[in-house]
Amino acid sequence: MATRARYKRRRVQNRAGILLASIVVLILVTVVSIKSIGLLQKARELEAKEASLQEQIEYETQRSDEIADFERYTETRKYIEDTAKEKLGLVYPGEIIFKNTDN
Repeated sequence: MATRARYKRRRVQNRAGILLASIVVLILVTVVSIKSIGLLQKARELEAKEASLQEQIEYETQRSDEIADFERYTETRKYIEDTAKEKLGLVYPGEIIFKNTDN
């Protein structure tokens, strides 16, 4: 009978150990799931930020190209002539200027 009681006690202890281990595993799975959801949300936010920054890079590259084109244009004779005509009212000798009087 003593062996039977010992056997029964071991079975109860084994069940308690299995139950405790199951609870610990369940808690770990829950914590990992919650953390993974947070990480997925953060990953989506970072992807959106990356896309926004990529658009900004493309815009700034285009703007840089436009500035370089304008810089080359400002070094041409045509730019100098256009600026002299518009801002200073200068003309070539013999050139006729027509002004609109419908203002």
